[in-house]
Amino acid sequence: MALGFGLLRLSPEAFWSMTLPELAAALRGLRGETGLPDAPDGETFHALMRLFPDERTNAHDG
Repeated sequence: MALGFGLLRLSPEAFWSMTLPELAAALRGLRGETGLPDAPDGETFHALMRLFPDERTNAHDG
C-alpha cells in the first residue's frame, strides 16, 4: 500500500481496482524497466540494413 499510495500516488479507487500484474507493471515503469530489448548499436543496425535492405517498388504509384 505504501508503494501504491505513496510512491505511485494512486487514489484508493485506482489502487484497489488494480490487478497484481498491473501494479507490477506500474512499478517496473517507475524504475525505467520497459520489458523491451535494448535498441541495436549502430554497427549492428547497419549490418541488419545490409542483410535486409528495403526494396523500392512502384507498387504504390498506381
